[in-house]
Amino acid sequence: MLAPGMMALGLLLLGTVGIGLSPIFVRLSETGPLATAFWRVALAAPLFWLWDIWGHRRQPPDSQQAPALPAGVRRRLVLAGLLFAGDLATWHLAILATSVANATVFASFAPVMVTGGAWVLFGERPTRAFITGLLLALVGAACLVGASAGVSAGHVEGDLIAMLTALCFGAYVLAIKDLRARLPTARLMAWSCAVTALALLPIALLLEGQVLPQTVSGAVVLLGLALVSQVAGQGLVAEALGRLPASFSALVILLEPLAAALAAWIVLGEAVSPLQALGGAIVIGGIMVAGRNPAKTAP
Repeated sequence: MLAPGMMALGLLLLGTVGIGLSPIFVRLSETGPLATAFWRVALAAPLFWLWDIWGHRRQPPDSQQAPALPAGVRRRLVLAGLLFAGDLATWHLAILATSVANATVFASFAPVMVTGGAWVLFGERPTRAFITGLLLALVGAACLVGASAGVSAGHVEGDLIAMLTALCFGAYVLAIKDLRARLPTARLMAWSCAVTALALLPIALLLEGQVLPQTVSGAVVLLGLALVSQVAGQGLVAEALGRLPASFSALVILLEPLAAALAAWIVLGEAVSPLQALGGAIVIGGIMVAGRNPAKTAP
């Protein structure tokens, strides 16, 4: 299955790396986490629009006029934007309410939800090899966050919010998979980013107040986040979702914590522990096992 889709797999891997670099930009940002998430999509939306315009100009003159979006597609775009806003907001709230390790572990259950949803919605029935690879990858993801994850009474609320993050992200992946059959990547991401920004702005103003960066370097960090993690990261993932099974794509995105750990090592000097290295190897092994025969599509 993967031989014809090697280019799509490469795009998915590059997009995952871009998303995995987002914690570096969030760490360097002068604004709060919710305001940073707002700028991530608000700055990316016009860049996606430019991408869409450029793509139209490369088409024959008789096909450059974009058709009006049907009402059903517009509703799906709004839903995708709201789901991504929920993903970003609950992720940041989970980090505040529980440990980063717990938030990462519980948010990593998104591929399980995508696998079930893809089976129901798109007829992508997971194979035994895929389920084995998924379980391995989840074990690896748990190792990536180290021994700091654990269950405690004080973290129950944050852990539940992190599970909500997994639900929002899983539903977002399924929504993007559905929309990619109807829209080109740039237009899809432009609309969804605009909806996400409109949803996040009042939340950021209510919970954090200050949303503007204080210096030029702070603005550059936000622009870098939009370019690297949203336009390149989420954009390439959305492009790949149009060519690969949703469940397998969500599983590959589990490489995001590994990319984040390596980036923190290179940029911030945070050493990668042996347990994290083992976890990364297990995640890669799980993806390789799952990729041998990821899903059987029902007629």
